[in-house]
Amino acid sequence: MRRPRIGIPLCLDDRGRWRQGRRYVYADASYAQAIDRAQGVPFHLPIQDDPGAALEGIDGLLIPGGDDFASDRPLPEGVQLEIVPPQQRAFDTALFWAATRHGLPILGICYGMQMMALARQGTLEPHLPSSNLQANAHRLEASERHRVGIQAESELSRILDCEEIEVNSLHHQSVRETGPGHRAVAHAPDGIIEAIEVRAGHTASKTWEIGVQWHPEKLDEPASDRLFGAFVEACRASAERTE
Repeated sequence: MRRPRIGIPLCLDDRGRWRQGRRYVYADASYAQAIDRAQGVPFHLPIQDDPGAALEGIDGLLIPGGDDFASDRPLPEGVQLEIVPPQQRAFDTALFWAATRHGLPILGICYGMQMMALARQGTLEPHLPSSNLQANAHRLEASERHRVGIQAESELSRILDCEEIEVNSLHHQSVRETGPGHRAVAHAPDGIIEAIEVRAGHTASKTWEIGVQWHPEKLDEPASDRLFGAFVEACRASAERTE
């Protein structure tokens, strides 16, 4: 059996951060490497006019980390957001809906989880240090970790075979509330939502859809291997059903 093909949308630099006067698309190589280790085949998806066509022959969608979402409220003076380019957000959102229509498994990481939450009518905390004064630090150094509690009987708990893990943390925005299509299934000790999945009974509940706020692609640990392994296996099973 062929290895399942996993689409990964590329990030867009439309502000000349790489080189003035040019628009670049780019990706952290860790995502593709994690999919490859899990026996999937990664395919990078640049922004294009027809997101549905971009998913032809693709068995699953991984929405990676990226830039910030605009705030729905005034932020303190000096707080600067790196807003995701509108074209990229529109493309990523269209990919998400195209994947759901085709019943493709979806894994969202950091920005990817937040984008999924917004797509299903959730809301975000735009800047944790100013919008949630009770929150602990969530933009940590690469070697630092914090604890995450996982809801028992969730799909994520089943995959990781535990109800608590230590994770890295590179974000300053987070999901404030989930919409009707998602439920929060993991939290940091300060209550910040760390993972979401499709709510039982929702129209999309038969599909595999999980978002995590941490970066498992950067963690060389069994829990990360199990997460990517479960995602790729779901993609393989989905591909078999449609062949």
